[in-house]
Amino acid sequence: MQLHIPTMLVVSVFVFTLMGLLALHAWLRETRERPLAYLGCMMLLAALGMVLVSLRGYGFDAVAVVVGNVVLLLSAAMNWTAMRVFTGRSPSTPGILAGASLWLGLCLVPGFYQTLPLRVTTYSILAACYGLLTIMEFVRGRKTLEVAYWPALILTVLHTFFYGVRSMTDQGLPLDQALRGAGSGVGFFSVMLFESMLYVIGIGYVTLAMVKERAELRFKAAALCDALTGAGNRRAFRQHGEQLLKDCAQRDQPVALLLCDLDHFKRLNDTFGHHLGDQALIAFAHITQTCLRKQDVFARIGGEEFACVLQDTDLPQAVLVAERIRQAFAELTLLEPGSLSVSIGVVTSAEAGYDLVRLLSQADLALYVAKGKGRNRVQVAGLEAVDPLLA
Repeated sequence: MQLHIPTMLVVSVFVFTLMGLLALHAWLRETRERPLAYLGCMMLLAALGMVLVSLRGYGFDAVAVVVGNVVLLLSAAMNWTAMRVFTGRSPSTPGILAGASLWLGLCLVPGFYQTLPLRVTTYSILAACYGLLTIMEFVRGRKTLEVAYWPALILTVLHTFFYGVRSMTDQGLPLDQALRGAGSGVGFFSVMLFESMLYVIGIGYVTLAMVKERAELRFKAAALCDALTGAGNRRAFRQHGEQLLKDCAQRDQPVALLLCDLDHFKRLNDTFGHHLGDQALIAFAHITQTCLRKQDVFARIGGEEFACVLQDTDLPQAVLVAERIRQAFAELTLLEPGSLSVSIGVVTSAEAGYDLVRLLSQADLALYVAKGKGRNRVQVAGLEAVDPLLA
């Protein structure tokens, strides 16, 4: 079956234009997602390039051969840039312009400009190079991308492979022959148009799906984050803490829970204002996070109350971490040295098991004892407090 080339050209222009406008519309609705803007530009440039290339044979050969292919190469560069930005990297202006600039330079050489097979091979190689760059962006960002990027990667690999094959097999087809459906290259030319439409539709859909998935992940993360300190909130602490306790129970690993309460926090707010109180909360969260490991769970579970669940940590290790936190906060220079302090209750799974509610209850009792003994100290559940003057 032979596809009708003029119809394919018209359909491809309309498809590229429609997909480009839809991508730009999606970008305008969510301005943080710049990949959609670059993707929309890629599709609109592809539509414009197809129109310009179609002028060949109508007295505008220079426009078709030079400008048309420059626009199409810029389109391929925008596709690469869209995925580059999606993976968290900045656009590369030299990279965007490299393919188009090389094409312009080659077109100044009479032997290149007048040889259709050479032009087809060169364009296909340049398009395949942008495809390889796009693949490299996915490979480079695979560890940081939290979304399912495999469909986009597979589409790009197939698209790049197609242009690689074309560079080695297609000798080109004059446009007048293509429009008449004559010549040995009609089949490949029609397949190229069909493949381009499938790729544009596929990459547009997949990119929009990746953008939506990432937005959902961001909303979920925001729902589990304390807006002031950047630590987890109470909901995150319960969710991640219970999962950590479950995992440690299965591995028979010890777990420790630290319950921290900033001393005289209401007086701090009343005396120096809420701004300084907020700064103290932020500073404490930062200090605590630097004392913990990546696998530990840390959250702000109340106004001035924080909690930590420490994986694979016994009592001496937990007390050491708690003392490090207490001492670092006491040395903070927001106010005069010694003006800020924190009391910390410590309990381990050896005393309270792997139930989060029970651990919190035991740590709260220890915290109450620490407050009663003068604050600014670490209190182990059921034991005497660790006096900071003797630590």
